[in-house]
Amino acid sequence: MAHPTEEIPGDERGTLLLFVENQREALRQAARGLTEEQAASRPTVSELSLSGLVKHAAEVELNWLRMAQGKPNEHHRAPEAWHEGFRLTEDETTASALAFWDGVKEETDAFVTSVPSLDDSFALPPAPWFPDAEVSIRWMLLHLVREFARHAGHADIIRESLDGTKAMG
Repeated sequence: MAHPTEEIPGDERGTLLLFVENQREALRQAARGLTEEQAASRPTVSELSLSGLVKHAAEVELNWLRMAQGKPNEHHRAPEAWHEGFRLTEDETTASALAFWDGVKEETDAFVTSVPSLDDSFALPPAPWFPDAEVSIRWMLLHLVREFARHAGHADIIRESLDGTKAMG
């Protein structure tokens, strides 16, 4: 994968997809090489774990994709069960969460590549945390970069707390 600071052939769409992928990979890298127990552990005062962050990021991406597509989210959970999106449950594993995210990534990339314009927009659902507005596909991609970058930082701290591995060497 190209690094975002390299010259990137292509247009704005390709550049935005590259930056989204770069932040996805930062999260995925933090979870590599760990046992299920390590990936699910919470070595800081936070409730976050690496496997939970992977699951959360995949589900967040799917949710934004479904909103942009105007389709119902098949992984929607009730507001009172929001915490289940931050930890693996029952038969879920880090590998299964990563595989799920691979599928979401492929679907997102295909959708973004297929829309006529990054200016195409979709309405946000009614919620106290959303403005009463529409957002563009461009906005969605930038939001995913922001979301994944925030959690990649969390993942770096968790991983370093687990075994001293540092994302930046």
